[in-house]
Amino acid sequence: MRPHQHILDWLSDVAGDLHAVRQDIHAHPELGFEENRTSALVAKSLKEWGYEVHTGIGKTGVVGVLRNGSSTRTLGLRADMDALPIIENTGAAYTSQHAGCMHACGHDGHTTMLLGAARYLAATRQFDGTLNLIFQPAEEGQGGAEAMLADGLLERFPCDGLFGMHNMPGLPAGHLGLRAGPMMASQDLLTVTLEGVGGHGSMPHLTVDPLVAAASMVMALQTVVARNIDTQEAAVVTVGALQAGQAANVIPQEALLRLSLRALNPTVREQMLERVMAIIQTQATSFGCTVRIEHRPAYPVLVNHPEETEFARQVGVALLGADAVDGNTRMLMGSEDFAWMLQRCPGSYLFIGNGVSRPMVHNPAYDFNDDILLTGAAYWGALAESWL
Repeated sequence: MRPHQHILDWLSDVAGDLHAVRQDIHAHPELGFEENRTSALVAKSLKEWGYEVHTGIGKTGVVGVLRNGSSTRTLGLRADMDALPIIENTGAAYTSQHAGCMHACGHDGHTTMLLGAARYLAATRQFDGTLNLIFQPAEEGQGGAEAMLADGLLERFPCDGLFGMHNMPGLPAGHLGLRAGPMMASQDLLTVTLEGVGGHGSMPHLTVDPLVAAASMVMALQTVVARNIDTQEAAVVTVGALQAGQAANVIPQEALLRLSLRALNPTVREQMLERVMAIIQTQATSFGCTVRIEHRPAYPVLVNHPEETEFARQVGVALLGADAVDGNTRMLMGSEDFAWMLQRCPGSYLFIGNGVSRPMVHNPAYDFNDDILLTGAAYWGALAESWL
């Protein structure tokens, strides 16, 4: 018998409850900082199981605290709760009841896995120390982690180690992927407004066309990664939006671009940002436009701490066996605001496989795989018992 088999056995008796909770959250998705129903569900469950519950942290965040024994050792486990503004196309019986909003990233599953672990740990109490369960709002770009930290998360609930987990389509169901060091990319968001001189489409010589300037800018920006970044480094420059004009015979006054920049190395991040800013400024000037740039540094590089990552890997091997745990999983160019927490506290972020042939996250057909709920909850339980 594996060392943590008792956790899987205990959770198997409440598997139906976990499935029902996950599907209920899925049917009632809520966007970032609007997770009122989800937060209430989490808080109610934690209180029933004997946790000290704190709400309103980072607006809609919840922290459940459970103490046992006499040790001063502490552990933080984090799950995200928010959904995405996507129209669901899964065909599931529990499909979203909120038009234009769905759990397309699996945060419904993440919340349920941590609730499953919370229920097990409260019932068995086979640990010595303090457990801080963190249910975070607004991971999808609105800065939920920063909001919780600004509300004193780690000062009020100090953690010797802090861990997060995300499902990953393409990875075999229930398998774990970990990596020490850089794991996920930074993200910088830029909004660029080009101001020209609008006019009649038949008289372009009397105008300063911001749309042409924007089109040239889009193409010039593609050279940053191709010609300015070391070919052995990873970086992405994406222009996700170009908005200008409404009529075929009108040269617009203004053009708007929205950019996303990603890197796995902080030095590369700064180099890329410098080049992008220079190209935007010089391209605007060359076409006679003025330009405004709004820069929001959304996420730093997510860097896993080596000692905590190795600890997390060993827990996974003990629970699932070495064949189900990859300790050198691929880095991703996606971003995750758990990176802010890892800058303040040692810890690690890992992936749990959602299944090889399942749709990718942020897809209207995506759905969290309920078959991995027990594995994820058991992993959190095993990590907590091992750490404490």
